[in-house]
Amino acid sequence: MNDPKMPAPVILREGDRIVLQGPVTIDHVADLTRRGIALFDNQSLTVDLAGVTEVDSTIISMLLEWLRTAQKTNRSLQFTHLPGNLRSLIQLYGVAELIPVISAETPVPASA
Repeated sequence: MNDPKMPAPVILREGDRIVLQGPVTIDHVADLTRRGIALFDNQSLTVDLAGVTEVDSTIISMLLEWLRTAQKTNRSLQFTHLPGNLRSLIQLYGVAELIPVISAETPVPASA
């Protein structure tokens, strides 16, 4: 199950961004889904995935659950800096139109 050499994923809130780092795989996705939702409030958020190091198909269910949760309370949620392997999974599963991605070229404000 958990690879002792693989660092545990980190998820944290920086202003209007949620930053996710490390692996997002079946070993961690349920916990990350809950921890991510706990960071939601009444403002629109951007999830920065630049630090994601490994993914499997379970990340798709996490992103969709976050979107459903945000939409239930009329909050906006978008994603940025998707790694190539995640972009491939999104295309493979045909959910690109469901996952709002802002361009990697869009400047992301530095945290204070």
